[in-house]
Amino acid sequence: MKTIDYYYSTRSNFTYLGAARINSLAKQWGRKLLHRPILLAQTMPAIGGLAFDERPTMLRTYAMTDALRWAGHLGIALLREPVHHVGPVELPSGIVIAGQRACGRGEQGDVDLLSLLVLQALWRDDQDIADTTVIERLCAEAGYGDPIGLVEEAMSAAVQAELRRNCTEAIVRGVIGAPTYFIDDENFYGQDRLELVAETLARG
Repeated sequence: MKTIDYYYSTRSNFTYLGAARINSLAKQWGRKLLHRPILLAQTMPAIGGLAFDERPTMLRTYAMTDALRWAGHLGIALLREPVHHVGPVELPSGIVIAGQRACGRGEQGDVDLLSLLVLQALWRDDQDIADTTVIERLCAEAGYGDPIGLVEEAMSAAVQAELRRNCTEAIVRGVIGAPTYFIDDENFYGQDRLELVAETLARG
């Protein structure tokens, strides 16, 4: 099966805005999403960029306003700046990797849905996605049979090492932000490029 490499931060509002659509496009065109959560605090400095909280206030304000415009355009509920916007990334990123690994082992669960639920919990519902109780509930909603075990795996050395490898790989492949989608090695940055992603997928 052909794939879509999907690089993103689990704390990115623009990733959230595109999450349901990239899930739908992958299913429509028979592609498997390969989830590659990354840490923007590691990837952005390596390409000369700044982490969000280090950008000038004017740019941060514009980015938030633009996200709200897109949310209105798409009909997606989005909080401007959730209380839990800033927080640890190891668990929400690790749970997606662990969920993907579980699916690869043939266990029950839907990693595409899990990823969407994590983003939605933060940006729609202002839940603490670094809280194990929250993440365990989301795992159950995504159909995983052992949420507690999956959370333990998410924080394991092996999964956290994969998260770091994703960051290195993203830098090497020219990922300049989140979300980024690779269709047959062609790089598309931003949820506002999903129309172009759809056209590329349609061409096969």
